[in-house]
Amino acid sequence: MAGGMEPILEVRGLRTNFETERGIVRAVDGVDLRVGAGRTVAVVGESGCGKSVLALSILRLVPSPPGRIAGGEILLNGRDLLVLSEEEMRKIRGREISMIFQEPMTSLNPVFRVGEQIAEVFRLHQGMDRRQALAQSTEMLRMVGIPSPEKRVRDYPHQMSGGMRQRVMIAIALACRPRVMLADEPTTALDVTIQAQMIDLIAALRADTGAAVILITHDLGVVAEAAETVAVMYAGQIVEHGSVRDLFSTPLHPYTLGLMNSVPSMKGPAGREAFLKAIPGVVPPLYDLPTGCRFRDRCPDTFPLCRERAPILEEVAPDHLCRCWKYGEIG
Repeated sequence: MAGGMEPILEVRGLRTNFETERGIVRAVDGVDLRVGAGRTVAVVGESGCGKSVLALSILRLVPSPPGRIAGGEILLNGRDLLVLSEEEMRKIRGREISMIFQEPMTSLNPVFRVGEQIAEVFRLHQGMDRRQALAQSTEMLRMVGIPSPEKRVRDYPHQMSGGMRQRVMIAIALACRPRVMLADEPTTALDVTIQAQMIDLIAALRADTGAAVILITHDLGVVAEAAETVAVMYAGQIVEHGSVRDLFSTPLHPYTLGLMNSVPSMKGPAGREAFLKAIPGVVPPLYDLPTGCRFRDRCPDTFPLCRERAPILEEVAPDHLCRCWKYGEIG
């Protein structure tokens, strides 16, 4: 898959399962993904499609039990993270791969000043003493655009706005200039103006540090603004993958088309001013997936083969992959 000629991070056939009373939940089921230096790959889809579990799997932070990584490879510059010990992974998290979580108030410790929380990264991974680490924390706050960083470094999270807290999360993620940054819905809890500022900030820092970014989101506007390539997930699988230009101009999979049509429009049929077309039905339970195509019961273009056999993700145009029988044997 596209995402840079020489990928820094490559995911191959990743499978992550959760054991539940109702059966095995296949949250991530055979996902392939790659991202190169200075590039952004967006992973989009409805809630529950496996986006966040994919990010946690890359960092090996899936809670066990009930979850476990059942197969595949996660290659960081060719080194498989799944065979490393937990001690080796702790050295990689925050230093080579970092993550921006979607809700800062649940990720930041409310009883520690923000400067101390950033300083912890420097002390853990770079061996700085407390004074050096706090000085570097001030510089990180300045780098992510927080005014008066010398003062703000002594603030507690509740003393900051939502936008400032998100900038603190970005400062923590970038403290050791990691090779890969995972951003899990980094703009969800922010208003539109602050969202735009966050996207611009991540793009600027990516260009400055050369980091590879995997952006987890359900917001197609964010995808269009921030990414070069995009992977569309549905029920634990990638159903379409290609450049942002190709997906927005020529979406192929019926689910991708449904996502595009579900974006609110100011002009609808019969002269109505606002229009929203929802995708019918619901995502199937991941412990009881249908045979054949997982999107079949919500798809407007089903064929008998869709119920009999699962389609594979294949290239149907240059660097444009799709998991749909319309472009396989039937097409």
